[in-house]
This record gives sequence, C-alpha cells and structure tokens, in this order.
Amino acid sequence: MNMRQRIAALTGDMIAASFPQAQGLPEDLSALLEVPPDPSLGDYAFPCFKLSKALRMGPPMIAQKLAAAPHDERVARVQCVGGYLNFFFNRENFARELLSAVMAAPERWGSGTAGAGKTVVLDYSSINIAKRFHIGHLSTTMIGNSLCRIYGFLGWHTVSVNHLGDWGTQFGKMICAYKKWGSKEEVEKGGVDAMTALYVRFHEEAEKNPELENEGRAWFKKIEDGDPEALSIFQWFKDVTLKDAMRVYDMLGVQFDYYTGESFYHDKTDRVVNELREKGLLTESDGAQVVDLSDDNMPPCLILKSDGTTIYATRDLAAIFYRKDTFHFDKCLYVVAYQQDLHFRQVFRVVEKMGYPWAKDELVHVAFGMVSYEGQSLSTRKGHVLYLDELLDRAQEKALAIVDEKSPNLPNKAEVARQVGVGAVVYSTLQNSRIKDIDFWWDRALNFDGETGPYVQYTFARCCSVLRKAPEGLPAPDYAALTDDESQALLRLLSRFPEAVEEACLRNEPSIVTRATTDVAKAYNKFYYEHRILDDDAAATAARLELTRACRAVIKTGLYLIGVDAPERM
Repeated sequence: MNMRQRIAALTGDMIAASFPQAQGLPEDLSALLEVPPDPSLGDYAFPCFKLSKALRMGPPMIAQKLAAAPHDERVARVQCVGGYLNFFFNRENFARELLSAVMAAPERWGSGTAGAGKTVVLDYSSINIAKRFHIGHLSTTMIGNSLCRIYGFLGWHTVSVNHLGDWGTQFGKMICAYKKWGSKEEVEKGGVDAMTALYVRFHEEAEKNPELENEGRAWFKKIEDGDPEALSIFQWFKDVTLKDAMRVYDMLGVQFDYYTGESFYHDKTDRVVNELREKGLLTESDGAQVVDLSDDNMPPCLILKSDGTTIYATRDLAAIFYRKDTFHFDKCLYVVAYQQDLHFRQVFRVVEKMGYPWAKDELVHVAFGMVSYEGQSLSTRKGHVLYLDELLDRAQEKALAIVDEKSPNLPNKAEVARQVGVGAVVYSTLQNSRIKDIDFWWDRALNFDGETGPYVQYTFARCCSVLRKAPEGLPAPDYAALTDDESQALLRLLSRFPEAVEEACLRNEPSIVTRATTDVAKAYNKFYYEHRILDDDAAATAARLELTRACRAVIKTGLYLIGVDAPERM
C-alpha cells in the first residue's frame, strides 16, 4: 500500500468515526486526494467538497470535524484550511517506513500486479520495407518500447508487434527493377539504399517506357498468387531491410516479439469480408464495398476497392481478429501518429458494428505528434529527411566530445558516450506529452545542466559515486537526520513514484515517468548540495546513504522504463 492509499484509508476511518450514519459517500477516496502545490500546506490534501451533498454540511465544517478525529502515528498533524483537510506526515516515521519499503526490493519499487493475468498487445514502430529508418519512426518506436516496459512492470503479459509496411504494388515494381538492373551483390552491399536506388530508377525508366508499370503490377500479382521466385525475392528484400533496421533497434535497446506486417494478414482478410457481408454491413459505393459510418459522423470505411482488392483498413481488421484469437488480449494499443486518428476510429467502430463490444474499451489508438529537427519540418517528399542511424551516430560523437572534456580519464568512454548520446535522443522524445510536437535541438538534448537525459544519467552516476565512497561498518540509520525540508521533498517524490508509473500506464503516457524520474534527480541534487552525506555523525551518514541508495534505484528504474541506460560513471 503506497502513501496515497494509506492516507485515503485513514481519511475513510476519520469519516466513519465522525459521521457513522453517513450514506452515499465516494467509494474511491484515494482518487480525490491532492498533492498541495506548496509543502507548507501538507503532504496530501483531501477536498471535502465531494462530501458536502451526502453529509448535508458545508465543506469547511466537514473539514473542521474531520480534523478533530483521531489519526495514527504516521501523521504528525491534520490541518483544516477552508474546505480542505491537510495531512502532515510524521517526518521521521515517514523516512523510516518509506526507505524500508523501497530497500526491501529496490529494483521493484513502483512495480505492481494490476495487470496480472492480463495481456496487452502493442503495435509500434511499423517501419516500411525497402525504406531507411528515419527520425519520423523515433516517436512510435520509443513510446511503444516504453509502454511495453511500463505494462510489463505492472504485471501485464506484453506482446510487442512490429507491423511492417510490406504490401502493395511498389514491391512488384522493385522486383521488376531488380530483375532488370540490379544484382544480389549490390543489394547485399548497399542494403536499403541500393533498393531505394532501384525503385527510383524504375520510375525514371517508366516515364520513358510506361509498359514497365504493367510489368511491376504483374510481379506484384505473382507475389499475391504465391509465385516461388517472387516470394523469394520479396522475402529477401524484407530480410535486407530488417538487417539495416536491427542496427538501429540494437542501438536503441528495442526488441520485438513479432515482425508481422501487412503481407502476413493478406490471406486472412476473406474472413473479415465474408463476415461483414453475412452481417449486412457492406454497401456499394462507386463500385467499392464500404461500411457506412454516417451515424457516427464519420466517412464510410473502405473495405474493398472497385477492382475487388483489399485496402490497409481490411488488413488492420484482419490483424485485430488474428491478435484477439491468438493472444486473447485484454488491450491492444496502436502507437501511431495522430494523423491516423480517423482511420483507427473507423476501424475500431467497424469491429463494434460487427458485434464485438470489447472493441470499445480494448482497442486503443495511442497518438503522438510530429517531429522536427532544429526548427525544420521533415518531409520525405520534399527531401528533408533525417535518418535515425545518422542521428544516433552523431549523438554518440557529440556525447563523446563532452564526456572526453568533462572526464578525460574515464574508462570505457566510448560505451558511456553511446549511453549518453542515445539516451539524450530517447529522453527528448519522451520528455513531454506524446501528443505534443517535438522539435529536436542538439544543445538542449545534450545539456548536462538542464532537464535532460544526460542530467538524469549524471545524477544516477553521482549516486553511484557517493555509494562507492561509503565507509563500512556503519551503525543503524538515524532517520531523524532526514527530517529536513530537502530530505522530505526527496522522500515525497520517491513515495509517489509508484503512482506515476500507474498513471503512465493508465494514460499510456511515458512522459509521466520521465517527469517523475527527473524530479527525483533534481531533488537529489538539491539534497546533495545542502547536506553533507558522508558526515561525522555515523548514524546520520547511514540514513543519508540509505536515501541515496533509494534514489539510485528509483532513477535507474525510471530510466529503464523510458528506455534509457544508466551509466555508473560519467
């Protein structure tokens, strides 16, 4: 039970003691508790306004009566301010109890069992075959990776899926180009760039010879029909693309359980189409087959084009049912840019109209904003592209220069620079609400003094450094040494870290964990500068070292949950 839950339970006891006959009171008191903006107003505040109707009494009078009720030793005092009931912890008891709880399993502080027995499928990254991994895929990749870790930390069984963009006539055109002008050696050596060059050449040649378009479509028809040669080349293209992508994924520390793209669901769309037809949900529109969504104030969802072929919405529907049948998910998240909001609203509504009410709560579009680079919007069509491997390589180079300057004698500088450089990129992606657009700037991302990845990593390394210098044979901690304002501010943040993890999961918002971890780092640095940790008083030293250990554990966990490494020396 975290401190919020304990204060909520105490509040419930106080209400029961003061108003034994009361009816119609709120069930979840913990949801009503607030964190005062100023610590002088208490550690938690309970607004009595929600009790007014049930008790037929003004909030200030309710607060006054509750303040007079008995409370346990965890609370030093209860103060009534207007319609609020402010709780002040017993500082010494709070420090002792919290640090004992954290240090009982430091690597698990903030974890939970809310997801026990439940499965969540996460669809993210979704790179395109035969195309370079660019910065536009950074948000979906890192938001999805972080959510996967957060859900797993709270007991969910997670299934991560990279829904590859690997279907369409463009692959027939690529095979055509490869057969005419390419070679296995060139593609193996040049990777995705070589395939892109072939695709570009195809369109250049097609302008002079339009018949090539028919040849490209014919090769894609061979893929659809299961032609062995076409499928072999197609699979090889995917293997080459993933080989390129895996370098980026390895740098980011990202892994997937499945790489199943659109092509995987191509032969599974008949079930969807037949069921829609049997349930009378398909209507004709200009020769195409659609599901009418006018009652939901949405355009119709296209299922079959006029030539009878499926569209990505059809394959998305097939993927939903396959995942439900295979993984029996309790929740399925789609980490995709907000521009696709209408598409997912349409697809999810179609599933509901097919008679599957679980779609309303279990299918979730986790939208996010756009990425720009140092004030410049990025567009593949306009040639403003920043490839992710180049960004990460540059981040490591810049980080190495900074690390070399700050710590010239540091061992394994290259590895630390990798952790810092990549961490800076990831942190900047998950620093703010996911729906906000991101403008990436080097001077901000790699700043060791601001609210950045390197700053948080440096704080973790500082904790490690303090603990390396700790003397042996210390007595039991004197928790009275942690009753000052700086120590208490830090302890409060540690106590609320589990709440942050839970809220991040509830809202599918990794930035909540990023913020909580950063706040702990800032508070620790303030504590570090205001108090001598290795003090002449051995018992006080033991207490401050225990607080340092707890901070180290929480910062490491927070960084892990957002996908950032924690170097022990910087």
